[in-house]
Amino acid sequence: MTETGVGQSLGVRFAQAVADRDEAALRALLADDVDFKGLTPGRLWEGAGPDAVVEAVFGSWFEESDHVDRVVEVTEGDEVADTSRVGYRFDLTNPSGAYVAEQQAYYRGAERIEHLRIMCSGFRPR
Repeated sequence: MTETGVGQSLGVRFAQAVADRDEAALRALLADDVDFKGLTPGRLWEGAGPDAVVEAVFGSWFEESDHVDRVVEVTEGDEVADTSRVGYRFDLTNPSGAYVAEQQAYYRGAERIEHLRIMCSGFRPR
């Protein structure tokens, strides 16, 4: 992935913003009224607007002590009508150890993400 995001899909830029813990970049990708739902191993998250996404991703899913060591993989699938898909896997470390986590995101939108559904594997021991 490039640092600038030029020529990259919304999905790839979304995955990079999450990996970089870059709240400003994440917000810039989201429509003001983004419709969001996320599923982690222990909870269903839902809301509208960038604040809901940022709070889930950076306020709950990834803590300050979680460090993304490496983006293992980012894959994009064929579109399903108006819906795009991106999957991404991270190697992470935190005070409890080394982990891998994967998320699959389905999204809609041309310039900004207007509809977002994410499913997360949770942190699995490496």
